[in-house]
Amino acid sequence: MTRERAIDRVGIHDWGTHPCPPEHLRTLLAEAEEIDCGFEVCETDEAADFDGVVTLFHHDEFLDGVEWVHNIRSGYEDFPLDAYRERGVTMTNSTGVAGDLVGETVTGLVLTLAKGLHRFRDQQRDEAWERLHWRRPFEVSGSTACVVGLGELGGSAASRLGVLGMDVGGVDIRPVSGLGLDRVYDPARIETAVADARFVVLTTPLTDATRGLVDQSVFEAMRDDAYLVNVSRGEIVVEEDLVTALETDEIAGAALDVFYDEPLPADAPFWEMENVVVTPHAAAQAATYGDRIADLVATNVGRLNDGGTPWNQVV
Repeated sequence: MTRERAIDRVGIHDWGTHPCPPEHLRTLLAEAEEIDCGFEVCETDEAADFDGVVTLFHHDEFLDGVEWVHNIRSGYEDFPLDAYRERGVTMTNSTGVAGDLVGETVTGLVLTLAKGLHRFRDQQRDEAWERLHWRRPFEVSGSTACVVGLGELGGSAASRLGVLGMDVGGVDIRPVSGLGLDRVYDPARIETAVADARFVVLTTPLTDATRGLVDQSVFEAMRDDAYLVNVSRGEIVVEEDLVTALETDEIAGAALDVFYDEPLPADAPFWEMENVVVTPHAAAQAATYGDRIADLVATNVGRLNDGGTPWNQVV
């Protein structure tokens, strides 16, 4: 059965340029021959004029007559799902779109930390020709990694780290992993899971259960030569405990793509830590991100208008 109200006009909320410009996405969707739908870049106060809205963040205006909202991110912790249900608004997200992109970034961050490449980049600005201490760089092949959260992002990261020759385990609420990992621990045993890992990689979604999951007890359980890589959400980690662990050499360093406050404030201690790599929530960034979102949005317009269930329906 088709919907009583067809998705004929979709507004692309003007969110800026990250992860792709809305106008670029509009152009890609206008070229999609398989759907009969108009796409326009819109401001927040124009959203109610459209049947559907593609957005980076929730705005209350989306609850005023919009039939469908598509979130171009995987995370939707800022979307009031109960309000969407009450208003009868269908909501979809972009789970699966960025899995391999984030997996590639994790691989790059792991190699950067292992080889100290960020230190060389820092030295380049000072025109300093200086090698690291001979015992500082290490092989990733044969090293251990624990990936916390084995969904789309974590599965992609675990697979790529395995290709590098790493011994990979994980943490997940599911007792059995389809990734072929020998060790998958329940989150209640995260201290045991991270105890032997040279790299602890966070790819779990932010939920009530995972907020603050990585705290002082986890850092105490980690090796003193271990590195934390966070490409999930800043709130997964108790940030004050992380700062302490880095300042006291309880862990060796970190690569952080996400933080409590974004953009990262100028007075944040991470900026000055030479054993920390800071990236601006860009783990999924790639020139092809818009193409991936356009394919998903076009598919869901068709499914909604044909009476089907859209991909990645959250509400």
